[in-house]
Amino acid sequence: MLSRLNSRLARWPRWLAVRRLVALVLVLLAAVLALRPARREADSTVPMLVAAHDLPPGTTLRAGDVEVSRLPPSLRPPAALTTPTQVTGRVLASATTAGEPLTRARLVGPENARLSTGDPTASAVPFRLADPAVAGLLRPGTRVDVVTVAQSSADPLVLATNATVLTVRSADEDSSLVVIALPREDATLVAAAALDQRVAVTLR
Repeated sequence: MLSRLNSRLARWPRWLAVRRLVALVLVLLAAVLALRPARREADSTVPMLVAAHDLPPGTTLRAGDVEVSRLPPSLRPPAALTTPTQVTGRVLASATTAGEPLTRARLVGPENARLSTGDPTASAVPFRLADPAVAGLLRPGTRVDVVTVAQSSADPLVLATNATVLTVRSADEDSSLVVIALPREDATLVAAAALDQRVAVTLR
């Protein structure tokens, strides 16, 4: 009996070492499994451009005005932009708060004009207001008629009706630049008239 007890005691350190080794392997395996979902999630994210800080309408965007955020593909809007080069030098049509995603529809251009009017042929037309004070009454989405004075008779002349204001910018200390969306033919008429005539708007 004494010999059997001595034999069991001799085997205990070996079994203890094996158990410690198995425990260590299990701990390492648990750590690997815990890290795999995090790595998979990081690998599956996609870039999205967002505003780095609050931006007013009419801002000409610079690289410092935006930043790249990453999120799962299902959370990124289909029209979201992804790199600062896509917006540098472009004009922001509406106010944007920090962290908001930027899409082409938020920038002055064809997409914004089309969505603002519902007309696939709509174009964006910039022109200076004859009365800069009127600019303070205009906001993105405001509906206006565009008028001027007929050169031959000095009578009022309506150039376009129900135009949509896309944005308003300060051109200089004495004038403001209004960008409106109109069907292509009306947009051409307004752009041509604004070259040598004083143009105003009336609010609808």
